[in-house]
Amino acid sequence: MPNHLPNAQQYPNAPEPPAASVQLNHTAVYASDRQLSAEFLAAILGLKVGAPFGPFLPVDLGNGVTLDYYEKRDEPIQSQHYAFLVPDEQFDTMIARLEAVGVTYYADPGHTEPGQINRWFGGRGAYFDDPDGHNMEIMTRPYVRP
Repeated sequence: MPNHLPNAQQYPNAPEPPAASVQLNHTAVYASDRQLSAEFLAAILGLKVGAPFGPFLPVDLGNGVTLDYYEKRDEPIQSQHYAFLVPDEQFDTMIARLEAVGVTYYADPGHTEPGQINRWFGGRGAYFDDPDGHNMEIMTRPYVRP
């Protein structure tokens, strides 16, 4: 099977960015109703939904990254996980927004501890489902990695 992936030999003049300069710019989030899903997440996180861009409806996370909601009505949506590092002073407000719209949050990614938060890595965190079953996470401290 031929390799169709680009490599340095195919593009000898392409600049090599240092690994530290690589950043996530955007990612597509599949949704059965892009407007509903984008507005849901924006409301919980206290963000705004941007103007449509082609088939995408962006939610700007404020750090140069957008979640570009893409509507797929003709097939099931495969659940994904999205984790958001949020300011500690906004965490309680986000939990209150979940409660206000009747969305259960959990302390764990398996959703076995309803109505509870975790205190991992010296912060606070919670998991919840979006309208399409994506497992969303809010956390006030990043994970400590080895």
